[in-house]
Amino acid sequence: MQKRVCKQWSQLFLVLILVMGLRQASAQTLQFVHAVGNAPLVLFDSVYYNRFGEPFVVNKFKYYISGIELTDDKQSTTSLSDKYFLINEEDSASKIITLPIKHNLRKISFLIGVDSARNVSGVQTGSLDPMNAMFWTWNSGYVFAKLEGQSEVSPAPQHSFSWHVGGFRQKENALRRITLELPPDGNLDTLRIKADLLQWFDALRPLKIAITPVCHQPGELATRLADNYARMFSVLQ
Repeated sequence: MQKRVCKQWSQLFLVLILVMGLRQASAQTLQFVHAVGNAPLVLFDSVYYNRFGEPFVVNKFKYYISGIELTDDKQSTTSLSDKYFLINEEDSASKIITLPIKHNLRKISFLIGVDSARNVSGVQTGSLDPMNAMFWTWNSGYVFAKLEGQSEVSPAPQHSFSWHVGGFRQKENALRRITLELPPDGNLDTLRIKADLLQWFDALRPLKIAITPVCHQPGELATRLADNYARMFSVLQ
């Protein structure tokens, strides 16, 4: 009887070790949640208002995330410098990124955009494939973030507005690094990060659709937009 009990406890112990091992080998999920202020983003048929009172409808919203760095409570950092992700509102699967498991996460850092090395590496595949419509063939560089839609205040044809932000050279560098502190309990299976589109308009630099409805090249306007949208991310509790 005693041997049978010992054997059962041994089997239970082995099962616990196996479960813990599987948990350690599992992955943590990073999920991007798109919103316009406090309202969820809905493409094509929802009218929103920026802080200037300009109405707008969003047709496209996508951006690159790269250079992810994960820092734990012991200040140990895991870098995913060779990974590039295209987050696209039209593709729900793209808004979920599987990360290496990292217990007691305290900080996450990432770039919005594509680094200079990849910008000059020519045609590439995967998320960097030009077929994703995020590459300027005429400029040999990537669009880091794209926001398109319509607004009745836009002077552009069909009252459209179209902001394609990119540029990696000196004085036109639109790359922005985002660093977010995580809640005290960093052992979350899913880390949810909110991206608020309203920040594109005036987080740091006021930009009205009525005045600047189009941005399709690197330069001052692109860097101003990048300064704004660099502040659109926050961690959802």
